[in-house]
Amino acid sequence: MREVLAHMTATAKKAPLAFSAKMIASGFRLTTLQAKGIAAERGDTPAETLEHFRAVQSSTSHPPGPVDSWLGETIVHAEDIRRPLAITHTYPTDATVRVANFYRRSNLIIGAKRRVAGLTLRATDADWSAGTGPEVAGPIVAVVLAMTGRKAVLGELSGDGVTALAQRP
Repeated sequence: MREVLAHMTATAKKAPLAFSAKMIASGFRLTTLQAKGIAAERGDTPAETLEHFRAVQSSTSHPPGPVDSWLGETIVHAEDIRRPLAITHTYPTDATVRVANFYRRSNLIIGAKRRVAGLTLRATDADWSAGTGPEVAGPIVAVVLAMTGRKAVLGELSGDGVTALAQRP
């Protein structure tokens, strides 16, 4: 969880120009860039990791790319931290729907469009559905997490398409 928080912190510090310079310094390898950012922001203790995060929590900086991708990063990584700690959170429905709409049409970095191709996705707690094919239904946040490949949420989903989704990378 500290690594996820450090990743979120590093991302909040990467305005487009800084991102480009760091990407060049990382040999144009995103995983190397992310690893360097995590190492820089993790700190020596959990308290230090949290201190680094708190210093940027109101930041509006982000790497280049669609704003919807950064909204998705925030929701998904927040859940990556909250769920193992059994901390529940309710996100604004319009934000989660916006992220679901973005992810279902995008293969940018996480490959959600490929992952959900041929499936009908339906939120059970919001007025949202998309796609055609066997259905995957559940709370909108669980649907979004499944779109990103988080297998831990599959138990929150129902429908004929869940088995197919579970088998996709």
